[in-house]
Amino acid sequence: MEEKSPAQPAASATSTGSQQPLREFPVDASQLTTVYANFARVTGTPEELVLDFGLNTQATPTPNEPVKLTHRVVMSFYTAKRLLFALQMAVAQHEQVYGYVETDVQKRMRIQPRPPTTSSSGDR
Repeated sequence: MEEKSPAQPAASATSTGSQQPLREFPVDASQLTTVYANFARVTGTPEELVLDFGLNTQATPTPNEPVKLTHRVVMSFYTAKRLLFALQMAVAQHEQVYGYVETDVQKRMRIQPRPPTTSSSGDR
């Protein structure tokens, strides 16, 4: 017999100033799976936003090895906007604790200076 985890409350991302108080929805996470993605593509229609996720194994784009997309999420623009606000809050909280999250790879790279080479000969 499969054991189900109890429903967890999840807060909606719409709680600002003069809006309605924060509402919580019960959530059943018994079928939840976790995936890792370091690539996202955003497309859409006038009614929906389409988010495709995948794993990019290349440092630079390679024409003969495309990024393999593995998951797609389709949502309304209302849901997308609530997600945007929730992600902004989460990143802001992360940056308050751990510092600025630099998205420019070139700025993140730290080139370490080479240690001075020492002569193997015994002259001094």
